[in-house]
Amino acid sequence: QVHMVESGGGLVQAGGSLRLSCAASGRTFSSYAMGWFRQAPGKEREIVAAINWRGDSTYYADSVKGRFTISRDNAKNTVSLQMNSLKPEDTAVYYCAATISLGWTTVQARYDYWGQGTQVTVSS
Repeated sequence: QVHMVESGGGLVQAGGSLRLSCAASGRTFSSYAMGWFRQAPGKEREIVAAINWRGDSTYYADSVKGRFTISRDNAKNTVSLQMNSLKPEDTAVYYCAATISLGWTTVQARYDYWGQGTQVTVSS
């Protein structure tokens, strides 16, 4: 079982930056690949970024490529999402998720554990 708590969301102006963090419980954190997802009002939840167990393989959605960076620290059981050059369309609730897999996946149904989400609002 993995329990995760996101933090770092908030209100920021367009062009600004935020860093989201996800703290996970459990001694097997390094056995999980991790992902960040987001859900905007009226839209389906979508994947933003994912990272494998070791942190040396990542995935980014086209909409965030070059602006967001996912990273993890297995010693601290944390995964982070650095978000730069934020746009109003990045406004959403952001969720971290864990999959019992060493490699990342973009398939939401394969993620086994989810955090409660943190709100990110980007004003124009």
